[in-house]
Amino acid sequence: MSNLTSTSEFLLLEFSDVRELQLLHFFVFLAVYMIAVMGNLLIIIAVMLDHHLHTPMYFFLMNLALLDLGIVSVMVPKAMANSLLNTRSISYSGCVAQVFFYFFFGGSDFSVLTIMAHDRYVAICNPLQYETIMHKGACIQMAASAWIAGIVYAILSTGCTFANTFCSNQINQFFCEVPQMLKVSCSELYLLEVGLLIVSCTIAGGCFIFIIITYMQIFSTLLRMPTVQGQKKAFSTCIPHLIVVSLLIFTGVFAYIRPPSNTSSDLNILFAVIYAILPPLLNPFIYSMRNKDIKSALLKLTNFGLSPQTNAVKIILEKLC
Repeated sequence: MSNLTSTSEFLLLEFSDVRELQLLHFFVFLAVYMIAVMGNLLIIIAVMLDHHLHTPMYFFLMNLALLDLGIVSVMVPKAMANSLLNTRSISYSGCVAQVFFYFFFGGSDFSVLTIMAHDRYVAICNPLQYETIMHKGACIQMAASAWIAGIVYAILSTGCTFANTFCSNQINQFFCEVPQMLKVSCSELYLLEVGLLIVSCTIAGGCFIFIIITYMQIFSTLLRMPTVQGQKKAFSTCIPHLIVVSLLIFTGVFAYIRPPSNTSSDLNILFAVIYAILPPLLNPFIYSMRNKDIKSALLKLTNFGLSPQTNAVKIILEKLC
C-alpha cells in the first residue's frame, strides 16, 4: 500500500448514499446538537445568575457543562456539514483538531467528574471541614488541574496518532476516531498510541474504582442520617453524578475496550453516537430532573427572561466580571 503521509485530507464514513437519508441525518443531528447546546447552556447560565448555586458542587457542574458543550461541538457540526453538502472530506488539519479537542474535552470531563465525587464525599462524610477543604481557591485549583490534565493528554494522544504514516485516507467513522485511524496506519509508531490508550483506560478504570469506593462510603453515611429529608436531599445530588459517570464509562467501552472485529459501518456509527454524543446530550437532563436547586434556578431564569424591567445582559456581564 502506498504511503499517504502527505495527504491533505481524509475521507470520513457516509451515513448513507441516498440523498434523502443524508438530509434526514442532517436534521436529526441538528436537533440533537441544539438540544445538547441549549441544555448545557441553561445549566451554565443558571449557575452564573443564581447566587444560591455559587457553591463548589455547582461550580464543578458548570465546568462539566462547558466541557460537554465542547465535546458535542467537536464532531457534530462537521458531520452535519458533510451530510448537508453531500461530501465525505475533512482536511488533515481539521482531523488533527478533532482528535486534539476530543481528547482535551473528554479527558478534562472525566477529571472533573472524579473531582465532583471527592466534593460530594467531603460534603457528606466530613461536613464540618467542608468549607476549609473545598474553599474557593482549592476549587479553582482543582478545576484548573482538570483542564490542564486534559490539555496534556490531548497533546500526547494527538502527537502519537499523527506521528504515524497512513496507508489510506479513508476512515471508517463519521469523525476522526483514533481506533479507526490506527487501522489505516502503516508504521510501527501506532504502538505508541495503542500503549497510550491502554494507559488511559487503566487510569480511567482507576478513577472509576475511586468513584465507586467513594460513593460506597457516601451511601453508608447517608443511610445513617437521622432525617429522611436529609437523605433525600443528599441522594438527589449524588445519584445524578453517579449516573453521569456510569454513562460515560460504559459508553466509552463501546469504542475503546470492545474486542477488535470487523464490525459493520452502521454499528461503528451507532457505537460512536452512544459514547460521544449521548452523554453530553443527557447530562443536563439527568442533573436537572433530580435536582431541586437546578429546577428552581431554571424556573427563576425563565421568569427572569420574561420580565421586561430587568437588563439580563448587564447582570450577566456583572457576574462575568
